[in-house]
Amino acid sequence: MNRKRIFITGASGCIGHYLTDRLIQTTDHDLYLLVRTPAKLQFNPQARPGITVLQGDLEHIEQHADLLNTIDLAILAATAWGDPKTTVTTNVDKTLTLLTLLNPDRCERVLYFSTASILGRDNQPLPAAGSLGTDYIRTKYECYQRLAETPIADRITTLFPTLVLGGGPDKPYSHLSSGIAEVVRWIDLIRFFQADASFHYIHAQDIAQVVTYLVDPPADFILPRTVVLGNAAITVNQAIAETCHYCHRRIYFRIPLTLWLANLLITLFRVQMADWDRFCLQYRHFTYQNPVNPATFGLAPYCDTFTKVLVVSGIRPGGNSG
Repeated sequence: MNRKRIFITGASGCIGHYLTDRLIQTTDHDLYLLVRTPAKLQFNPQARPGITVLQGDLEHIEQHADLLNTIDLAILAATAWGDPKTTVTTNVDKTLTLLTLLNPDRCERVLYFSTASILGRDNQPLPAAGSLGTDYIRTKYECYQRLAETPIADRITTLFPTLVLGGGPDKPYSHLSSGIAEVVRWIDLIRFFQADASFHYIHAQDIAQVVTYLVDPPADFILPRTVVLGNAAITVNQAIAETCHYCHRRIYFRIPLTLWLANLLITLFRVQMADWDRFCLQYRHFTYQNPVNPATFGLAPYCDTFTKVLVVSGIRPGGNSG
């Protein structure tokens, strides 16, 4: 294994924590971590030689131009949402700037994190994501469309995570994992509904396994240009059934939650729906072709069933979170 110089953004996030920690523990590569607030790092950046923490953010990425010129591989996991201006700056403008600062004569590969929300069921860009999506989704859509403008475009592998799980005492929680316990509290009501919808999910620890494999692939491995990260699709009804079984709740009957009924409930309870929310309600099946997870490469997944999702989320059998 040739020792590489790897530049990483987003190391303080949920996915970033898992993948950086794994690279520290399982490789000897030199890691350069661009982190806005180093105090947020919950792994030990001094665990071994060759780890450099650079305090800063993408807004000032030009300050690291000399370093980026020497980088062999870049992992871009930083992202922003909330403030519209910061979201555009981080997710589009400065991400593209960083890519132009990499040396095409040296940099072997870029692993760029997008989101599966910008893809349709054919794994191609979904126009609605660019027009109706949240600021986060729209900016991810725009950046992906503009990757071809960069000098290193032919060496970019875009990673599209599906619903991301993760978090614990030494890792920040993903948005999905932080809300699972609250959803389970409503299982006594949810179990009586069925919905025509499906989705993929993947744990950040499994993402870290895939990323580490792509950093040091076998000699004959051809790196793909796009990778959808996820386990096999599961229907909402399957997820409810597994949760009920795990929580010792019986399902006596199920009421189909049709679109007209959903719209009626939204109206009755005055639920505020953004354009993207309404699109998702209509689209329902966020599924993709050939999702990739550790098992794809013969590795043992950490979380590959919905029951394991409940276990790693701290839900005890019977429905109480631990």
